[in-house]
Amino acid sequence: MRPGYLCVWLVVCMLVVPGLRAQKPPQARPLTVHDVAQRVDRHYNQLRSLKAGFLESYEGLGMRRTESGTLLLLKPGRMRWDYSAPAGKLFLLDGKYAWSYTRGDAQVQRIAARELDDLRSPLRFLLGHTQLEKELSNLRLSPAAGGRFTLSGQPRGQEKRIARLTLTVTAEGAITAIEMEEVDGALTRFTFTAEQTNAPVPAGAFRFTPPPGVPVVDALPPV
Repeated sequence: MRPGYLCVWLVVCMLVVPGLRAQKPPQARPLTVHDVAQRVDRHYNQLRSLKAGFLESYEGLGMRRTESGTLLLLKPGRMRWDYSAPAGKLFLLDGKYAWSYTRGDAQVQRIAARELDDLRSPLRFLLGHTQLEKELSNLRLSPAAGGRFTLSGQPRGQEKRIARLTLTVTAEGAITAIEMEEVDGALTRFTFTAEQTNAPVPAGAFRFTPPPGVPVVDALPPV
């Protein structure tokens, strides 16, 4: 290469290469457990109601069970689980009482909401004032398939019942699955589909009327 061309080439390199380096986009900061927990909080705290399909599976004490249906949540703290499998099963929390009944049962089970010790009850906080970092202790973050994340911790106040609760969430903060491991090793998992935020709530959706002739039995609170 001639000396003149060499000088021109060096000048071009000095002008262009730094510019190319300057145009390199900065790498995004990795999300922290606080970031993801805050996204979940924002997603649910702005909602009035929520409707979703659910698949519930249980494994423990030598048993395996799979059930499914539709979940409806309404602020503050009301929830309705309508089961399609098994058909006719209902679990309803009206804010004061929790009602449990399956078509054909000899009685309706009722218990005061404040005494409820049911694995479905932790979902109430999704339509309260969600603060995951206060609801769960020792909160940990891990990547999951499909660009999702898992948040794992122990529900405060339920240390004698639940050893671990894991939420699978999207990057936007929507919960797609909840897995609960009890202290005896039993595992319950809820998977949610077709989430509808601020879904319309039919009149009377959270009022339970026992079937004619079926007595209501007040269940005993957990020991």
